[in-house]
Amino acid sequence: MHNIDKIIILTFLLGSAAFGIWQGRRNKSSSDYFKANQSLPWLTAMFSIVATETSVLTFISIPGLAYRGDWQFLQIALGFIIGRILVSIFLLPIYFKSGVTSIYEVLGEKFGANIQKLASVVFMITRLLADGIRFLAVAVIVQLISGWSLSTAIIIIGTITFIYTYFGGIRSIVWIDSFQFFMYLCGGIISIIFILTNLDVSIFNIIKELSIENKFKIFNFDWHIFSNPYAFFSAVIGGTLLSLASHGTDYMMVQRVLGTKNLSAARKAMVGSGIFVFIQFGIFLLAGTLIYYFFSGVVLENDREFPTFIANHLPIGLKGLLLAGVLSSAMSTLSSSINSLASSTINDWVKGVKSLKLSRLFSLFWAIILIGIALVFDEGDEAIVIIGLQIASFTYGGLLSLFILSKIKHQINPINIAIGLIFSILAVLLLKYYGLAWTWYICFAVIINICVVYILEILLKRFIK
Repeated sequence: MHNIDKIIILTFLLGSAAFGIWQGRRNKSSSDYFKANQSLPWLTAMFSIVATETSVLTFISIPGLAYRGDWQFLQIALGFIIGRILVSIFLLPIYFKSGVTSIYEVLGEKFGANIQKLASVVFMITRLLADGIRFLAVAVIVQLISGWSLSTAIIIIGTITFIYTYFGGIRSIVWIDSFQFFMYLCGGIISIIFILTNLDVSIFNIIKELSIENKFKIFNFDWHIFSNPYAFFSAVIGGTLLSLASHGTDYMMVQRVLGTKNLSAARKAMVGSGIFVFIQFGIFLLAGTLIYYFFSGVVLENDREFPTFIANHLPIGLKGLLLAGVLSSAMSTLSSSINSLASSTINDWVKGVKSLKLSRLFSLFWAIILIGIALVFDEGDEAIVIIGLQIASFTYGGLLSLFILSKIKHQINPINIAIGLIFSILAVLLLKYYGLAWTWYICFAVIINICVVYILEILLKRFIK
């Protein structure tokens, strides 16, 4: 890596750490640290949501999907918008009315402290597996582009992210996330412009040639909806439920909108994030399609198409900016995971005084755990990486069903709820084994969880009689 690229990266990393330390002066309590005293502008919260859910999956895998195929992934992104509208209508009003810091406090009020803790544990396991392994995946890409060793990439990214998360809390995370969002979005746009200006073919001819190969295909009306995740109904329904679950029951996502001043601002941030995610996916899909044209369709290793382009074809300076974009996609997710894990630990498990010092100590604890997970595994652990990236689909359905059950007026036995949650997760693992498309995991998990709970409730009442 050239010295100019190193300077760009160093400036980006040190600037992020310095900003977090500077923002930290405004944190006076645990509530400030986790909710920013509900002073976050909705635009900033919106960009932070997009940055938080963006990882190596968007920056690397989405261009790879377009390189190897077409744009059918946008069907799922359409579902994302619908899901966030549903979150804004049905779940956000509950959170703001209750005035909670952790969304699982809502479950505690309905079902008791044990169910609140159970939901918190499921959330923690999800975040540790999904984000710890995702962190490793990004470090592998950084290693490929920068030439750093894998452990060096993990430690540098982890340390800088921890510093601004530890001192600045959610306020610094949200603002840095917003900046990072534009960093990696610019990375996609820069790649598009570079390719178009370095080809001796007009953009109209490029579009014509790629269209002949169906590289811009979006809609797939295949009726094998339970086996093909990109069939239209499977993709849209799956995207809707995934977004409803992730942005309505995953505390890491909801935390951003809880920091806004009121429900109206939270709704703007939530729905707006879905629209920007759709636009973002479009940009990275276009980048992947153009890279396919630039490379004349040469077959490359999966998810190495974009990194290969960055490492081998971008000039000095631009390469540094793109690598900063890759780092941004890692740091935004990692910082959010650290802070939300610490917040859930404090608010769902700790009784008594919830101090700023204790909040920061838990941030340190979770940062060490996440960095440790990335260091323990190596890039050869492909199965572990795949499990880490899919684990949210296994658990989100169970969490979503808990919030649905909380709307039932009559009291439900907490033991039955816990059994239903466990059954839903096991059932999804079994359905995956038999080839069910991943876009249906959440739907079937919700159905199975609620059915098991109601069956157990009926049996319990008959047994008591």
